[in-house]
Amino acid sequence: MAATAARISPSLRAQAPQTTPDDIQIDIRNVGKVYGTKASDDPVVALDGVSLRIRRGEFISLLGPSGCGKSTLLGIIAGFQAASSGQILQDGRPIARPDASRTVVFQDYALFGWMTVQQNIEFGLKAKGMAKAERAEIARALIATVHLTGFEDKYPHQMSGGMKQRAAIARALAPDPDILLMDEPFGALDAQTRVLLQEEIARISSEAGKTVIFVTHGIDEAVFLADRVVVMSPRPGRVREEVLVPLPRPRTAEMRSDPWFVSTVNDLWETLKPEWQKGE
Repeated sequence: MAATAARISPSLRAQAPQTTPDDIQIDIRNVGKVYGTKASDDPVVALDGVSLRIRRGEFISLLGPSGCGKSTLLGIIAGFQAASSGQILQDGRPIARPDASRTVVFQDYALFGWMTVQQNIEFGLKAKGMAKAERAEIARALIATVHLTGFEDKYPHQMSGGMKQRAAIARALAPDPDILLMDEPFGALDAQTRVLLQEEIARISSEAGKTVIFVTHGIDEAVFLADRVVVMSPRPGRVREEVLVPLPRPRTAEMRSDPWFVSTVNDLWETLKPEWQKGE
């Protein structure tokens, strides 16, 4: 697979995939976000004129330095906060509030400490009124998917960070959402665990066929996971450029040494390094 990918020209940057209106699941239209608009505050423009169309089943990485507004954009997509201007549509309808069709995985796991892995994963299903036997079966299947079989009855404090994040991913997938939103989910993990979980989420997302929007400031991580990398500028956040990733799926560790992958990661680093060195 690496040999095939190596023959693909790196000049695919900024080439958006062909789409039809029915393909578009998330349509971000000229979104802006301003904080501190009261007279006593200095307004902070977090996002300015962000437009992006995301296809059904596409894996998008939002890449940029801290403070560029990528987590803010994810929060608006989730329905946790409102845009100051513009709008975001899901399947043609404005997003106005959180919805079961979109679930979020956070950096801090957000597991319930008093619940076991099994109970955490079943939580959303129980809230929907699903029968005990059915939700237990779904949870067990997801536990196997994220390689936590044998840890069903463990509590979060009894597991490593990587295991807790696997459980959080399983819990997010349990309600069978259309869209999975991931806010730097591997940022608190050590480098080795982060690489392993990158490979896991690449596998799981490919098998599940979900639309995934993944926030990261890791260039290697963004390129390895995504179908398309959306590079955001320092505040105010704008879409600076898009990189179409031609590597085949499933993604494997060997692809990190693929010439296209290496050259693209290096190119993005050289492009972004001056701004990141400013501490923007």
